[in-house]
Amino acid sequence: METAKWSGAVQVAAVYVGTVIGAGFATGKEIVEFFTQYGLFGLIGILISGLLFIWLGTRMMIIAGRINASSYKELNDYLFGKTISSFITLMMTLIALGVSSVMLSGAGAVFEEQLGLSKQLGIFVTILLAFIVMIFGLKGLFSVNLVIVPMMILFSIIVSCIVLPDLEVSTFSFFYDYSLKWLLSPFAYVAFNLAMAQIVLVPLASEINNEQIIKRGAILGGVVLSIVLVSSHISLLAIPNLLLYDIPMAEVVKTFFISFYWVYIFVIYGEIFTSLIGGIFGLQRQLRSFFSIPNIFLLCILLMIIYFISLVDYSALLSFLYPLFGYTSLIFLILLVYRKVPERK
Repeated sequence: METAKWSGAVQVAAVYVGTVIGAGFATGKEIVEFFTQYGLFGLIGILISGLLFIWLGTRMMIIAGRINASSYKELNDYLFGKTISSFITLMMTLIALGVSSVMLSGAGAVFEEQLGLSKQLGIFVTILLAFIVMIFGLKGLFSVNLVIVPMMILFSIIVSCIVLPDLEVSTFSFFYDYSLKWLLSPFAYVAFNLAMAQIVLVPLASEINNEQIIKRGAILGGVVLSIVLVSSHISLLAIPNLLLYDIPMAEVVKTFFISFYWVYIFVIYGEIFTSLIGGIFGLQRQLRSFFSIPNIFLLCILLMIIYFISLVDYSALLSFLYPLFGYTSLIFLILLVYRKVPERK
């Protein structure tokens, strides 16, 4: 029984980590923006983020389980109230569709830029893989994350261990921005990622329906996210003028780890893919509450929508929605702390 609980916790942790980590994380750009540009203060920010991921991730999934939320709208109903919740859910759905489309386009770009193949081929291969994984539902989601996430952890730790001997102590105290923005960064980072992760974690918590497994999974997931963030932070500190690069992690690998560059390409694709299938899983569960059609047809429709959005220039829409979603995410974080956890039924 105890072994089964730990096995379930590892699966939850893998999905938690795989959902938070995406294209921005894989390229290193997201870590630079939120943490690495602040040097030592960025490291402190990462540790704060890790604690927030543990505490608030656990709290979110426990609340979702206790109110029997099968989709993120039901959690939003509880946190925001039913009147505002409809708008929040619509905005989150649009953002989730947009992010999933970006992931799909990013997967195609990996094929085109790194493998020299057609971008459309990469997109169709990714859609086919996502379809196969999602046919198995929660089991498929678990299986992919249990393969990709350990590889990503191992890769980030190995790279940081190779880079670390070449770093000087002064590097950790160096940072570009002398303001107190570093103190807000961990809260903004966790708010945005948890608000997006709830799309996956809310139905996941409801389907598992075991608080011990959820608590252990959230703690393990938060710890792993902290380890990966710290490892990536150390690696990125080795690159001078890191703010100039769109894919700073690629520069790290080319400089210190060129013989394993293809492994890095696979890891990037894997991280993009885990975020994509996480988004599809959550959106499918949400849409299922609105439409009474077989899962297989709903999945096909959802993949088609994501594909067509990836072909359209929706940057203007996202440029409007993203800042709005950023502020909403902070309110989401505050309400997650403020709202009382319901009594266990």
